[in-house]
Formats: sequence, C-alpha cells, structure tokens
Amino acid sequence: MITTDTKSNNPLDRATQLSCWVVTDGKIGMENQCLGLAEAIGITPVVKRIKLRSPWRQLSPYLRLGKRFAFSRAGDQITPPWPDLLITTGRLSVPAALRVRNASGRRTLCVHIQDPVLDPKRFDLVVVPRHDDMTGPNVMTTRGALHRVSPAMLAAEAEKFRAQFAHLPRPWVAVLIGGANAVYQFSPREMLPLAEQLAALGRGMPASLLVTPSRRTGSANMVVLQAALVDIPHYIWDAGPNPYYAMLALADYVVVTCDSVNMVSEACTTGKPVYVVDLPGGSEKFTKFHQAICDDGLARKFEGRLERWNYQPLNDMELVAARVKQMLLERMEQAA
Repeated sequence: MITTDTKSNNPLDRATQLSCWVVTDGKIGMENQCLGLAEAIGITPVVKRIKLRSPWRQLSPYLRLGKRFAFSRAGDQITPPWPDLLITTGRLSVPAALRVRNASGRRTLCVHIQDPVLDPKRFDLVVVPRHDDMTGPNVMTTRGALHRVSPAMLAAEAEKFRAQFAHLPRPWVAVLIGGANAVYQFSPREMLPLAEQLAALGRGMPASLLVTPSRRTGSANMVVLQAALVDIPHYIWDAGPNPYYAMLALADYVVVTCDSVNMVSEACTTGKPVYVVDLPGGSEKFTKFHQAICDDGLARKFEGRLERWNYQPLNDMELVAARVKQMLLERMEQAA
C-alpha cells in the first residue's frame, strides 16, 4: 500500500514506484487502454486477466453480493496484498474493482475506464468518452479512447519498420482498415467503392498506400482491395509483426474506417491529417464521437481526396495520467 519510505525525495518519482494492477477480462483493446494509462503515469503494472463464475459473469456489474466468490480459478486471482493503484475497464472487471476497493479499506486508488454502469461514486475516478454523457465530481471525460500510443513508442516502431517501406515513393498514406461489428456493415459490397477510391488516390496524387487490416476485416474484403491496388505502389500487412504503429509514425496522411473509436483516436494523436471512411450503420454514440472529432478539426470525412491541415493532436492520455498521478501524490502526502 502507499508509503513514503522510498529512496527518492521527488514526489513524482515516488509516485511511479507505487504498485499497480491492471485488471481486465483479457480483451486486447480494453487491456491496452489500461496499460497505456499505467505507462503514461510511469508505473509498470501487474496484469491480471480474470474470468468470472456464473452467475456473476452474466449479471456483472449488477450482482454485487459475494464478490470474493465471483472469480474462477481459470483466471488470475484477486487476493492481497492489495495494490496502491488499480486500473480496470469493462463491465466484467467491475467486481474486481469493488472487491479491491472495499477489501483494502479504500486505500487502493481505483480508476475505471469506460462506463461502469454503476454510480461512479463507487470508484475513485471514472474515465469515460464524452459521447457517454456521464458527469460527476469523480468523472473525467475524454474526446477519444485511451490507448498506448506515445511519441516514444511511435519513434521506436518507425525505426523497426522504416526499411520495409523505403522502396515506395512518397507521400505515404496509412490505411487502417477495421471490419463489421455490432453496428457497422463492412462486406465486399462496401469494400469495392473504398478500394476504387484508394486506387484512384494512388494514381492521382500519386501516392503509396500502407495498408493494415484488422482481424475483423476478413479475407473476402482483402481480395477486393488487393485486386484494386494491383498497379498502385502499396504495402499490405498480412503476416509477422504488424507495422500498424510504424505506419502511424511514418505516413504523411492517415485514412481509417469509422468502426473503431480506438483506431480513430490513435490516428488523431499523430497530428497528421486524418480521414475517416464512413460505413453503413452506426449508433448514436459513434455518431456523436465522429461529429465531435470533426468539429474539433482533428479529422475529416474521406471522400477520395487528401489535403493538409494543422491541429493540436489529441492528448487525452496525458491529461488523464496527470490527474491520476496527482491523486496518488495527494494520498502519499496524507500517509506521510
């Protein structure tokens, strides 16, 4: 637990020496948000991937009785000693957050990312995107999703992969492709006009395309895209380490499909011109997010043309990390 018995007299240094858990159900996108926050604070966390037993798995976060029995032995265990900082996200991690906060006597600082579907007062800090329309004295809103992208990470990834793209003529256009999800459609029918737009862009500027699909993109969509780009300078990732972050770092422009708030948010941290590809479907929350990002001048709708503009890069992670670090320092001062 929080102590002031450390070698450094600098309170900022001492804050980074505190213990931290990241607790999720193992989904990589959600885990990365928690890891990104810990890294931005400067803390190396212990990662715990939990599995809930029935009926907690089905009824979380509403079932709050018997939380210490909620965790299956198939996942990591939530047992003392309790950490100084706990970072959780998603509804399945809520029982862990409530258990640790109560069992530690509220000495653990509990930060939850995304709407916990409970009163935010049950946590020390709740971090939600502004399109969730949640407010409160311990609620911090962000313009986009939290993530692990930082200038240092982008620079390191650029050096790893720069040689793979060196033969392609400039400018480089990073194309980040997602896929169908619960609210968006993305089949070969939607891929065909996008592929034709990208091919026309490559011929007209001219430009080289650096393409990275996601696990949701699907082979049928990629067949359509590859056929359209056959005579266009391009690179398409299909095996081995994914140069996704290197593309963000090295590209002159970024084109990203609208189905992923994470991908759009990461692109908008680069300061590069970001163009968002509209897809059929959507939801009220997605619509609010994309409209706000465009209204703030961070991104524009992709219509087959690219131009340059300047904006202040998205810095949500820096702001959240600064608030959490301040909360930790205040607890350290109280414990002194």
